[in-house]
Amino acid sequence: MTAARATLVAVAAAAAFAACRQPAPPGTLIVAQGNDPGSFNPAITTSGNVHPVTDQIFNGLVGLDEQMNSIPELAESWTVGDEGRTYTFRLRRDVVWHDGQPFTSADVKFTFDEALLKYHSRTRAALQAVLERIETPDAHTAVFYFRQPYGPLLQRLDVVEASIIPKHLFEGRDVLSAPANLSPIGTGPFRFVKYEKGLFVELARNPRYFRAGIPKVDRLVFRVLPSALTAVMALERGEVDYVPSVPGADLSRLQTMPAITVARSAGGSGGSFCQDVLIPNVTRPPFASRDVRRAFYMALDRRFIVDRVYFGQGTPSTGPISRKLAWAYSSDVATYPHDLPAAERLLDAAGFGRKQNRVRFAVTFTHPTGQARLGQVMREQLKQIGVDLTLESLDFNASVEKTFVKKAFDLGYASFCNGSDPEIGVRRVYVSSNIGPVPFSNGAGYRNHEVDGLFDRAAALLDRPARAQIYATLQRLLTEDVPYFWIIDSDGARAFRSTFTGFRLWSGAFAETVERAGRP
Repeated sequence: MTAARATLVAVAAAAAFAACRQPAPPGTLIVAQGNDPGSFNPAITTSGNVHPVTDQIFNGLVGLDEQMNSIPELAESWTVGDEGRTYTFRLRRDVVWHDGQPFTSADVKFTFDEALLKYHSRTRAALQAVLERIETPDAHTAVFYFRQPYGPLLQRLDVVEASIIPKHLFEGRDVLSAPANLSPIGTGPFRFVKYEKGLFVELARNPRYFRAGIPKVDRLVFRVLPSALTAVMALERGEVDYVPSVPGADLSRLQTMPAITVARSAGGSGGSFCQDVLIPNVTRPPFASRDVRRAFYMALDRRFIVDRVYFGQGTPSTGPISRKLAWAYSSDVATYPHDLPAAERLLDAAGFGRKQNRVRFAVTFTHPTGQARLGQVMREQLKQIGVDLTLESLDFNASVEKTFVKKAFDLGYASFCNGSDPEIGVRRVYVSSNIGPVPFSNGAGYRNHEVDGLFDRAAALLDRPARAQIYATLQRLLTEDVPYFWIIDSDGARAFRSTFTGFRLWSGAFAETVERAGRP
């Protein structure tokens, strides 16, 4: 099939379309976006509100196929030398930025030195201490030199983990506030057209994309719909074409509709093996006490939460690595079954007895608005052991800011994606070097030098079974300490209009190969 080719409509028509006052023009794919992105620099954030949009605009050095194997992208080939200490990437010569400037190795070096290694929580946590330097002997060669062997590099260079940004637009500017963050220029299949805050983001097909024949749609619109219920209703009415996360209560109904396809992703969002996690602030009472953390965890009926809050879309977590990341997962961990009497005994022993009002202590749960039901269920469960849970519901970006940047919280929330390797998405949550005002980093403020050392040892090995043994030890240590409350290994579902085919459900660049079924 050939790509659908529709003429882009005028700005006025785009605004009218975004408000759903008229049907979308042919060749357009409309995606429900849960929260407003706020900005569009993927090299400084791991936000799940930014990357669904920017992963269509930018590229990584490599891509990942459905089995999570590395495949060429901006780099057409690579070699590994010195037992994993040197990686040499040969870059494509036919890539230009959306503004017509050539893509070169200088963009790669700048992106890592000035953005990824400073502000991207996953890249910063893993590479800042071990990556010695990047050299660019010519415009189409980038060489990464490591202080020690580093096995997982190729797994962390895709568009989600390491989007390459244009040096010529950011050099000499603050990458956190540069104008290009709101008018992004990439190398990817779609180029930026328009952004109406709180309403929509409009992208258009990049006619000079280096992969021939794609993308296969002319226009991509992300419509901001904070309510999952509203997003599903919009799909059923034909107002959007793709919903990235379907509430469990709607699954059975959507599965009976021939015009809608429901697809499950066993790895969670983007094949990234995501976990929903509660973040206790371990730097201050009451969660500075390990016994309090253990008691709190035992008071949560996680099986009930998975069944009633998440409608069975996943499995109760057992620790910091999702069981879906099978090669690194270990079930040999400390466990905390739902046990209210045991939780009460631990709290008594920790010096948090019940007061005259029967309350032991109060905790504020700072969470995005989408987690209101989770907060309500937790409040009722914790009440049984004398913990008064106050719910502080904020919009997503404000919740992230208060938890990770300002550190002004008792208990926070995040969906942490493990990635295809624990070095990508797990390390950043636990190592002490990643404590700082960086979104989706070590928000708990957890410090354990033994844990830090084990993550370093695992990263320095090239043999996967040997690395898995170290991760098994890490899982035992972390579940004994309970620096986070692991709730669910996600098993999400997406839904889309059956007239579209070709979604890459495992990839951040999910819309790159989408086309309308049956079109000539």
